[in-house]
Amino acid sequence: MKSAIVLGAGMVGVSTAIALRDRGWDVTLVDRKAPGLETSFGNAGIIQSEAVEPYAMPRSIGKLFEIALGRTNDVHYSFRELPFHLATLARYWWHSEGKRHRAASVAWASLIGRATATHGALIERAGADNLIRRDGFRMLYRSQSEFDVALRNAERISTTYGVPFRALSSAEMGQAEPSLIHSGIGAIHWLDPWTASDPGGLVSSYAGLFQRSGGRFVHGDAATLARKGSGWSVVTNDGVAEAEQAVFTLGPWSADVLKPFGHSFPMVQKRGYHAHYRSPHPLQVPVMDTENGYLLLPMAAGTRITTGAHLARPEAPADYGQLERAEAAARRLIDLGPRVEDKPWQGTRPCMPDMLPVIGLSQHHKGLWMNFGHGHQGFTLGPATADVLASMMAGEKPQVDMQPFRPERY
Repeated sequence: MKSAIVLGAGMVGVSTAIALRDRGWDVTLVDRKAPGLETSFGNAGIIQSEAVEPYAMPRSIGKLFEIALGRTNDVHYSFRELPFHLATLARYWWHSEGKRHRAASVAWASLIGRATATHGALIERAGADNLIRRDGFRMLYRSQSEFDVALRNAERISTTYGVPFRALSSAEMGQAEPSLIHSGIGAIHWLDPWTASDPGGLVSSYAGLFQRSGGRFVHGDAATLARKGSGWSVVTNDGVAEAEQAVFTLGPWSADVLKPFGHSFPMVQKRGYHAHYRSPHPLQVPVMDTENGYLLLPMAAGTRITTGAHLARPEAPADYGQLERAEAAARRLIDLGPRVEDKPWQGTRPCMPDMLPVIGLSQHHKGLWMNFGHGHQGFTLGPATADVLASMMAGEKPQVDMQPFRPERY
């Protein structure tokens, strides 16, 4: 029986462990925490089948000027932290150019197109349907000019990729979401995305499926991974685990842990925050306040606000300014209610400069595999990228072209 150690028990890691187990492998899943308690716990919980193009960095001087002056809440940074990010941001900006972004979108869409199908199979097997809603999410606009631009883009995406949407007037948005105090100029309702009422709970349910299928989860330190003969070993709380193959699914920690193995992966680390509120009249489906760069989501723990990107060094202290501005804007949209937690959650999204995840075999070490760098879409793409990686590891031909995702491009 083939064997593998999967390092990292977020959505990507748990999905990878299941995909290998389904192919008959002996799999040990290793993480310092229980499954789904890091980035997978704190995201928006949307399986974004409409996100067929990766998020590009603005190219216009005007948009960049707004970000630089802090006039938008989508992106937050401090000048003292900026030097840490400049090199990777410059590469991200270069890859965001029209032709290069279109090429990345072709590769990206090949994975996004498999997102709901691969999630759907796991949801059914894990008995997690009670955590899922299949009625999409809405993007609310407060400016007619921004709404007009968004409508043209939505029509282009719908025509190009076959992704359905519905344009809502202000009155229609008010009828769809009666708890809104203001319904903006209008909204775009993306119809196909699914949403999880407890993202961490969904990962946990997948982990339960993995363990019921004969997989093994143990607490351990991925940084202890080492060569053991022709295979690999890692130190865990239950002793040393050994396997023929090892897979890095460590999200934002992948680059640092892979350095001793001769890999240098530049990564744009985008920190995000969330908090929950006891709203007396929650939303029907998630709503993005596009003008203020945050999402409002009805979840089991309460109404969740998730923020945009905070560019910060990994060791930098929390800066809740972005969340506080989002909360102030949200209170003008809905009766938000009191905050549930004493301290907001924070986590980091692993974004590659070319906007595509790293999936495949190390060019330096036999049996060392990678599946990380999904940006804002690790929750969406976990099962889809797990399936194609497991196909490669099993010697099968993946159903998508894996050339754009190869690790050796860095």
